[in-house]
Amino acid sequence: MIVKTKGVYVMSFASAVGTKEGEGPLKNRFDYIDKDDRFGMNTWEKAESESARLALSLALSKAPMAPSEVDLLLAGDLENQCVASCYGLLSFEIPYLGIYGACSNLTEGMAIASMLISGGAARRAAVVTSSHNCAAERQYRNPIEYGGQRPPTAQWTVTGAGGYILGERGKVKIVDCLVGVVQDKGQKDISNMGAAMAPAAADTLLRYFKESGTSAKDYDLIITGDLGIHGSELFKDLCKQSGYPVGNHADCGMLMYGENQDAHMGGSGCGCIATVFGAHFLPHMECGKLTNVLLMATGALMSKDSITQGQNIPAVAHLVHLMYGENETGSRPCGSAERRNHE
Repeated sequence: MIVKTKGVYVMSFASAVGTKEGEGPLKNRFDYIDKDDRFGMNTWEKAESESARLALSLALSKAPMAPSEVDLLLAGDLENQCVASCYGLLSFEIPYLGIYGACSNLTEGMAIASMLISGGAARRAAVVTSSHNCAAERQYRNPIEYGGQRPPTAQWTVTGAGGYILGERGKVKIVDCLVGVVQDKGQKDISNMGAAMAPAAADTLLRYFKESGTSAKDYDLIITGDLGIHGSELFKDLCKQSGYPVGNHADCGMLMYGENQDAHMGGSGCGCIATVFGAHFLPHMECGKLTNVLLMATGALMSKDSITQGQNIPAVAHLVHLMYGENETGSRPCGSAERRNHE
């Protein structure tokens, strides 16, 4: 069921990314680029926590507001028990709701926060999500020191975190949202996340079209999280076969890295859509260059144990509908992302 929201705006956004991401085509749009992916820490897991802390801290400074002015914090990542989020955001002392939808965390968090704000349970909420290439590889596949060959269908887990403040004022409003239904199409290949997630993205989008009575032509863009090259092709094929062709589709995983960066099928991870949407698409919405957008983050819901036990990889996709709004805010001017390199 599509849930209508009222009075919910994106008040501010900030990103913190790693070295590889800072060398890609969007390098001038991120707020913070780390010099060695460690973010000043001595483990990859602590580095991810620090990236989450930086993203939220920068988002708060842009609003501007103090942590005490935020009623709820919704955050999640790919690490066991979402430790990157809870450790990294501990110092803010904001009431915390941990979420886990894998790479669908961003729109899951936005949807929950929007419902709570619209229903009067909160005035403002922060949504933070992150991933780290080295932490994710160690947990789900092999540590990078192993040096295993990556198959052609593999994607590169993004090192990065995005922080969003949702509240009562802004230039981009959240109109409604649709919670996804978990899909299991028998995919087992841990190195082919696009194939696992594409059916979930198609299912959610088709449900939204049918319930809302709209189609792709009614929107400026339909943005997915990290289907990558292969997953995006499958997604568009599935939509077309169902009678809803999607020609105005953009995928954040395909935009993160350049052709010379050896990312194979593109970017993935919670930090992919969290940083690319905020740094690349959101400024265009704040200017009114994009006025009507559907945003879907997709997540593969496996664990390291389910993989070793030979289970399928189910997936889910959550959708958030955003529109350009006239409610004034202190949002940054179009294309004016400030970059802070870690010294």
